[in-house]
Amino acid sequence: MHDDEPTTTARVVLYSRAGCHLCADARAIVAAEAALAGTTWREVDVDRDDEPGRDLSQYGDLVPVVEVDGVRQGYWRIESARLRRALAAR
Repeated sequence: MHDDEPTTTARVVLYSRAGCHLCADARAIVAAEAALAGTTWREVDVDRDDEPGRDLSQYGDLVPVVEVDGVRQGYWRIESARLRRALAAR
């Protein structure tokens, strides 16, 4: 249930950028864990965000960054187990 629409609320958000190999790894983990949890997720490119008024500069040096329900769950190297626990906590 990957959600490409920036205005759609998704439980999991992956902040990434093009050409980032860690982001590709994180994308696979997020997709798998979100599917197991039956929840939606979306990806936001920190260099190409087009949502007015949103400042993504805080994510620049940390990508990939994963948030669940608005709470940061990890950055750089995303851990499946940590993401799974965060998704189960709801």
